[in-house]
Amino acid sequence: MYKKVYLRRGKEDSLRRFHPWIFSGAIKYTEEGINEGDIVDVYTEKGDFIAVGHFQIGSIAVRVLSFKKEIINNIFWENKLESAYNVRISTGVINNEENDTFRLVHGEGDNLPGLIIDCYGKTAVMQAHSVGMHVARYEISNALISVLGDRIKNVYYKSETTLPFKAELGQENEFIFGGSDENIATENGLKFHVDWLKGQKTGFFIDQRDNRSLLEKYANGKRVLNMFCYTGGFSFYAMRGNAELVHSVDSSAKAIELTRSNVNLNFPDDNRHEAFCEDAFKYLDKIKNKYNLIILDPPAFAKHRGALHNAMKGYTRLNQKAFEQIEPGGILFTFSCSQVVTKDNFRSAVFSAAALAKRNVRILHQLHQPIDHPINIFHPEGEYLKGLVLYVE
Repeated sequence: MYKKVYLRRGKEDSLRRFHPWIFSGAIKYTEEGINEGDIVDVYTEKGDFIAVGHFQIGSIAVRVLSFKKEIINNIFWENKLESAYNVRISTGVINNEENDTFRLVHGEGDNLPGLIIDCYGKTAVMQAHSVGMHVARYEISNALISVLGDRIKNVYYKSETTLPFKAELGQENEFIFGGSDENIATENGLKFHVDWLKGQKTGFFIDQRDNRSLLEKYANGKRVLNMFCYTGGFSFYAMRGNAELVHSVDSSAKAIELTRSNVNLNFPDDNRHEAFCEDAFKYLDKIKNKYNLIILDPPAFAKHRGALHNAMKGYTRLNQKAFEQIEPGGILFTFSCSQVVTKDNFRSAVFSAAALAKRNVRILHQLHQPIDHPINIFHPEGEYLKGLVLYVE
């Protein structure tokens, strides 16, 4: 069927445990003529079939699509997308009136490594993290329309910054099905603008939906600081939770503009909210006791293991600043979205910060990603979002 890749002796063990990655060091040899993005069949040294997947250049050499010997065609893509869709239906994530924003495909968590699909109203934003998924983008788009029917009328392909740059694909972001200027979506009854054209990720951080809902329950009467606010998600949830005031801070002027727009969409002319374009650490230096509910949701401090040490120092420093400045009896929501930072790593950094700030701290909640960002039990690396809700005496 497909060109073949053969593993070194004993390197099939992780695949027998259904781990979806094959590292380059595990490969003994490949047939000639395999290009990056090609579908390949993978065999053990003894010649036993073990997986089929996308071949790529780099540390991860094959991303596994199936552990069965099968053809990767339209039927395959439709079956995979239907399975992912059924998970979202059965768990109640999708609700047309209250919530038309959800992640349909979460890479390895939905057995489609290298593929992300987020849905905002009638538009699906597709993002490829591998050349193989890029090559299959039109087939996937067709399968998506077939499975979701009238629920999706547009597919925007946004992989300009996520594809391996060495592949030199020259990809530009574009609609590959339909097209629309409508960019307002709904999450838990709140509306927001989605900047899928130029925004980070697919345009909004859907993975914080449940944590935003939790924050809303704590916001009543609070003076709230939303650091690294980006689109202002935590801010407008806090306002619906009857916060006394909400201040949003980000170093990006574009993010501040988007936050103001989203807050105004839900709470027009509400003077409880202000937004500031400023460096996080500088802002935290001057807020002594001004806030009694702070959210720290920074971008990933470590994108690879080599950056872990500096990331830990960064998380410690950031949380120490917040501990030093928050009003006694305040609540801190603090997060890490760095995949290489484990839950234990993150907790250690936060604990160190509390000790350095000499504050007594209690854990109220341990937070993680929502149910439409599932974790493949055979791929624990998929658990990337960590969070703590802390009571600071």
